[in-house]
Amino acid sequence: MTQTHPPSSPQQLIVPPEAEGQRLDRWLAGRLKHISRSRLQKLIVAGLIKLSGEPTKAGRLLQGGEELQLSVPAQAEARPVAETIFCEILAEDDDLIVVNKPSGLVVHPGAGHAQGTLVNALLQGRELAPVSGAPERPGIVHRLDRDTSGVMVVAKTELAYRSLVAQFKHREVSKRYLACVRGAFSEEEGLIEAAIGRDPHQRQRMKVVAQRGKPAVTEFKVLRRRPERTLLEVHPLSGRTHQIRVHLSSIGHPILGDRLYGGGAGAAAPRLMLHAWQLELWHPRSGRRVCWTASPPAEFELAQ
Repeated sequence: MTQTHPPSSPQQLIVPPEAEGQRLDRWLAGRLKHISRSRLQKLIVAGLIKLSGEPTKAGRLLQGGEELQLSVPAQAEARPVAETIFCEILAEDDDLIVVNKPSGLVVHPGAGHAQGTLVNALLQGRELAPVSGAPERPGIVHRLDRDTSGVMVVAKTELAYRSLVAQFKHREVSKRYLACVRGAFSEEEGLIEAAIGRDPHQRQRMKVVAQRGKPAVTEFKVLRRRPERTLLEVHPLSGRTHQIRVHLSSIGHPILGDRLYGGGAGAAAPRLMLHAWQLELWHPRSGRRVCWTASPPAEFELAQ
């Protein structure tokens, strides 16, 4: 089923003085809450959002007083349809569903993945909580990279959605991963504190940056050693994009199978060797602390 917005008339906005120093796309996302930040960025690139009549950039820092011209075309909202895709269900009640996402499965429809996602699988026989401004990702409150496996929680009701989003925002959710990495560790445990930002030379990558990065902290503990690889338990204390992959690569121990961050591939790494094995949070309705685990796939046993 497809639903479309009525065409929007061209509009003008005057940037207020208090917006000085903010990124254009971030300020617009706060002002135009019915349009996602990612769509605003695409509109800017397409020249449909102009600054004083001239094309601009999403990262333009505002000064206050500028005049913006917006021509936002109607957008078709394609709602995902149910598909028969196997995904292990770890727990389910009226408010949420907890799954063990397999490696290789994209979480929700998007560019290049219109179907065949976790959302499509979960819509089979159930409803998921609608997400304002993002009909393609109902119920989604957090994500795992396509090639990362493990525990994910998805909201089925508005109550659960609001609660889970708030818990992730306020870092009340505890997530623990297993990572099989290149090389041996001398220490038993450690803490990586390094800000993460977008790699300006390769936009699909993140990297440790000295300036304009977002603070990120990752704890790790050695579980098993081998001469050329180590199995770690990893506990991210923040939630940056690709955080675990970036942090471990930055200290010279990339995750095996991670082509993007130097882990390579091969017989010992048939996939990205990162698995979200434990998720702990407050249940949205009962208020009780709950915890779910997903046993690591067979590839992890073979790699040890």
